[in-house]
Amino acid sequence: MPDRCPWCGDDPLYVAYHDTEWGVPETDARALWEKLILDGFQAGLSWLTILRKREAFRAAFEGFDPERIAGWGEADVARLLQDPGIVRHRGKIEAAIGNARAFLEIEAREGFAELTWVSVEGATRSPGYERMAEVPTQSPESRALSAALKARGMRFCGPTIVQAWMEACGVWNHHLAGCFRHDAVARMAR
Repeated sequence: MPDRCPWCGDDPLYVAYHDTEWGVPETDARALWEKLILDGFQAGLSWLTILRKREAFRAAFEGFDPERIAGWGEADVARLLQDPGIVRHRGKIEAAIGNARAFLEIEAREGFAELTWVSVEGATRSPGYERMAEVPTQSPESRALSAALKARGMRFCGPTIVQAWMEACGVWNHHLAGCFRHDAVARMAR
């Protein structure tokens, strides 16, 4: 069995996510936005809860198509509040709809992926921490990117959520140095 980051435990879904997806550099704007929305829904919950509901979220949010979601209104909020497959939190649902509108504006003005990656000067940061206790829950980069997203109208994107999102999207390679994925992800670095 390979050495891996301890946070994923032994749940097969969590292990698969760790081993194949987490930390892989993402540059597709729509995929980045989907992951940010899911990280916003995760606030106060475990990421495993969101992973277990991810396909239901994708169905409920029409594949996270920001153009469609941007046009949603109260009827859509009411529909989503009745969907047991997702996290039914009015504030998070309303934020996702508003964030779709903000995403479209950001994408048109400057590019969502560009805004995301400028926070680390376009290159994955790979500090090679040895222990989970060393990994920060926030960074100057996550605080700056959070402020930039909020200034552009996004919600549920505080610095801790943004830090987790940056790790998930490979902006930060926070696989521990002893994890078998650390070097592989570092080689994928942007």
